[in-house]
Amino acid sequence: MKPKGTYNYQVYILTNKEKRVLYTGVTNNVKRRLQEHKQDAEGAKKHFTGWYNCIYLVYYENYQWIQDAIAREKEIKGWLRSKKINLINEFNPEWKFLNEEVED
Repeated sequence: MKPKGTYNYQVYILTNKEKRVLYTGVTNNVKRRLQEHKQDAEGAKKHFTGWYNCIYLVYYENYQWIQDAIAREKEIKGWLRSKKINLINEFNPEWKFLNEEVED
């Protein structure tokens, strides 16, 4: 078990295949969370990401502290779509799907 305060948290943005829908989330294991979103999209579609097939990672940030990650997630969720698009464009100008590039 990791000592308290050394966990790695991610704030992330997902989109659908057509890149029309954006979803912002926070997790302590982005690989696992991506798999959970994919399972929902392919199965029951019980959540926003499942309904809109938001399973493609286009943006992420790493944080040491969960409080910081949650605050950033809330900040991004409060933005207009145009500001989120600018954030993604700065980080990932080609909007490549980064699902296979992130580490556990």
